[in-house]
Amino acid sequence: MKHIPRFLFLVLLACAGIAGAADLHGLEDPSDRERFQRLSFELRCPKCQNQNIADSNAPVAEDLRRELVRMINEGRSDTEIVDFMVARYGDFVLYRPPVTARTLALWYGPAIMLLLGALVIWRLARRRDADTEVEQALDAEEQARLRSLLDGEGKQ
Repeated sequence: MKHIPRFLFLVLLACAGIAGAADLHGLEDPSDRERFQRLSFELRCPKCQNQNIADSNAPVAEDLRRELVRMINEGRSDTEIVDFMVARYGDFVLYRPPVTARTLALWYGPAIMLLLGALVIWRLARRRDADTEVEQALDAEEQARLRSLLDGEGKQ
């Protein structure tokens, strides 16, 4: 009875190793395995939003991994593989989409919003300083007028 939990643990551990090896099935060359690993971390799962196809358990990610192995075995270059994935799933499949007219907001939007926010804060601070100066000038002006009225009219 004591050995059953250990046995189950070992069986589960062996199954996990088999599942991990299934992704690299058919890739005998170490350079192909390295390419597979690199590309599978660069490509995003279309279903999982923020997971690459290496980490995702979604069926579409499994299909993409199989497709990746197939294309590597066919001898396709990394550029051809990435172009195929982009043609099929769009720029979303890339973690670093190219800078094009469609992705300008993605690449430069945060910097533009930061600059606009800084500009708004700067303008509000200047307006506040100008309002304070006007209030101080009016106060001094009113005091001078009051003194002149008191000095001039008080003697009449």
